[in-house]
Amino acid sequence: MKRRDFLTGLGSAAIGLPLVLDGFTTRAFAESPTLKHVAALAAAQDRVLVLIQLSGGNDGINTLIPLDQLSTYYRIRQAVAIPENRIVKLNDATGLHPRFAPIKSLFDDGNLAIVNGVSYPTVNQSHFRSTDIWFTASESDQYLSSGWLGRFVNYEAPNFPTGYPNDKNPDPLAIEIGGAMSLTLQGNTNAMGMTIRDLSAFEQLVSGQASTGGSVAQRTGKAGNRIDFIRDVQAQSQKYSTRIRAVADKGRNKAQYPDKGKNPLADQLQIVARLIAGGLQTRVYVVNLGGFDTHWDQAVPTDLTTGIHANLLGYLAEGMKTFQQDLKLLGLENRVLGMTISEFGRRPATSSLGTDHGTAGPMFLFGAPVRGGIIGKNPSLTDLLPDNNLKMQYDFRQLYTSVLSQWFQADTQHLNTVMMKSFEQLPLLTTTSVNEPQNAFGGASGMVIRNYPNPCAGTTNIEYTLPQSGMVRLTLHDALGREIATIGSGYQSEGKQSVTFDASALAQGAYFYRLQTERGMISGQMNVVR
Repeated sequence: MKRRDFLTGLGSAAIGLPLVLDGFTTRAFAESPTLKHVAALAAAQDRVLVLIQLSGGNDGINTLIPLDQLSTYYRIRQAVAIPENRIVKLNDATGLHPRFAPIKSLFDDGNLAIVNGVSYPTVNQSHFRSTDIWFTASESDQYLSSGWLGRFVNYEAPNFPTGYPNDKNPDPLAIEIGGAMSLTLQGNTNAMGMTIRDLSAFEQLVSGQASTGGSVAQRTGKAGNRIDFIRDVQAQSQKYSTRIRAVADKGRNKAQYPDKGKNPLADQLQIVARLIAGGLQTRVYVVNLGGFDTHWDQAVPTDLTTGIHANLLGYLAEGMKTFQQDLKLLGLENRVLGMTISEFGRRPATSSLGTDHGTAGPMFLFGAPVRGGIIGKNPSLTDLLPDNNLKMQYDFRQLYTSVLSQWFQADTQHLNTVMMKSFEQLPLLTTTSVNEPQNAFGGASGMVIRNYPNPCAGTTNIEYTLPQSGMVRLTLHDALGREIATIGSGYQSEGKQSVTFDASALAQGAYFYRLQTERGMISGQMNVVR
């Protein structure tokens, strides 16, 4: 019996606690040990990722309403369609559900990035299986027992839990709030974090009312030599709980959150902000908002702007906005990145007063470090898959890879260990990456590449500057990272270069051009419109 299986099977009762241990993206082929590189890696140790799981499959079409397809929207979505005079305009092409409108201020401030059409090939529309795929970053026909964030943390702490906590790592490596430990934080052999069940459990913990004793052996039955392991885990949990109490005593929220119990997501994010403000060195937090499986009761027939989905979007928008305000008031806005995930979207057409399991949906990244704006186009409501589902524009693993590389400065070996294959990155963050080619090419600004016009319908000029002469290869890739064309290759001289590319034969969507040289690589995004 594996330790991981044993610990998972025991659940929270085994511990006797309310918490359970359990721009353009660029890459360089070689990294030199420059001071800038070392400083960037050190800064990455202070960065925090907050993952918000929207359980049940969020309806992206009513979250971000396609203003450029309103006639089709009202024809196929009569049962849940938001009246036009109630839609909050985000830009000329996209509107917001009125309950989701608070996020507009984040968007206007450049603190919100929206990625449209996120999914994976051959979507499994079972909640359980699709959630596992998102948690593990697996292929749809691949079954993994470790999560992507668990593998990320495990890479940096390969011996965990042996020897933890310690002077260098006194805090939990990851924390999940709301429910039991999910597969997301499962490492190669052990869960890599601890859970805080809910707001009341946190309040008991920080007030010192939570019991850390308990007859572990009496509750585990015939566990053999696993008893020692559980006792070790319990002792470790005791140390972490003591540390969290001390940190929570120092941490204070400065923003005005909703009253406790009024917004389940805001309650969790308030805890996260307090712990970060108190000095907890935990780098990964997972929070949860459930209820998005809206088959029959998505909206109230007498007022389609209200109902279960509206309430959930209200929780999400209010939670994100208040959390970001708190971080700014606390002076922490540059250290924290937030990202939402949901196991799938919903179908374009309605069924009764709800929507059925679908495929692609939007993902949101928020915080001061994001490159604000919209990546991808509104999903087409007419150009659909054979089963009348939305088409994918981006693989969710592209976003995972981008966050690990651009935010946490994961190098190629680290990425290969966590993601298990290569995925084209998206320009999500403004934060400089140590994997950018400033080290390979010398010069603080690094190498610049762009195309104009962008978006383009026909020809576009791709311009770049070579800091030295050498062999180059310029290729074009689709949204999944597959190479679809060689734009040019050969020897080029140092200095500014330009090549004209005819995109008239390409389908509408996002593409990536990649310039490979003898000393490094850089890429950019080309948007094709029709």
